[in-house]
Amino acid sequence: MVLQVANPYLLGAGILGCLIALVHGFLQQKLIIRPLVLRLEPAQDLGKTALKLIVALLHFSTAAWFAGGVALILVASLNQQTQLVVGLLVMAQYSFAAIANFWATRGRHPGWVLLAIANAAILVGIA
Repeated sequence: MVLQVANPYLLGAGILGCLIALVHGFLQQKLIIRPLVLRLEPAQDLGKTALKLIVALLHFSTAAWFAGGVALILVASLNQQTQLVVGLLVMAQYSFAAIANFWATRGRHPGWVLLAIANAAILVGIA
């Protein structure tokens, strides 16, 4: 039995993706969601269900980025074909997020740079 050495680029991209997700989720909850809920709850403009749904949707990107990072970590020791498929899927996810982040903030937010670095590592790892 031959033990395959983990792909360091996919491993690094996965760890970076997980860290980005955790920091993003914490800061988003503190700086965006909590003030939004405090502002909208007293007004009762939205029902409680709608407000819960908005909060969940705001955290969806955090969960998706974390899942992508975990997937990269898990496939880092698997065969190249599996690494390629998972790497391309996570690259698509991170690319969309990086482009949307750059567009929305006009490049003044570090999130797009970090996701682009993760994408570069994935690209090197699957090449």
